[in-house]
Amino acid sequence: MQIEILAFYISSGHDFKGHHGKPRGNNPRHSPDSVECVAGKGLVGDRYFEYKENFKGQVTFFDEAVFHEAQDALQCHDRAPEVLRRNILTRGIDLNSLINKNFQIGNVTLAGTQECAPCYWMDQSFAPGMEEFLKGRGGLRARILSSGTLQTGPAMLDIED
Repeated sequence: MQIEILAFYISSGHDFKGHHGKPRGNNPRHSPDSVECVAGKGLVGDRYFEYKENFKGQVTFFDEAVFHEAQDALQCHDRAPEVLRRNILTRGIDLNSLINKNFQIGNVTLAGTQECAPCYWMDQSFAPGMEEFLKGRGGLRARILSSGTLQTGPAMLDIED
């Protein structure tokens, strides 16, 4: 199946984790044209790289269509997808269909582990109501099973049976 990787968002620091009861962080994010995926560790340069063994969120995905639906529903067109702190923005795949499945994008094999459930920080980073809006469509958390490089642009996605 053909999908498109629209963007990568990598940050070496946490904006939300560890900030309960305090203001969010404001760590810089960069958006490279490619990312190095390391099996069992995550994305090189990302805040969750080598976080802990078998971490379910070594990489996170978000669907561009859901982002645009949120902009319309919450009348918030001045935010960019990177405020949601997901790593990979995609087009052309229902991310929930990858939960509990192994899949390959290019030369990287991944395991979809669970929905990237929204938290209360979404109301602050995007708009009030975003946490509720994202329930059931907050993106995908995945483990990296084989190392390789992903690039922006069209990509083949193969779901293993």
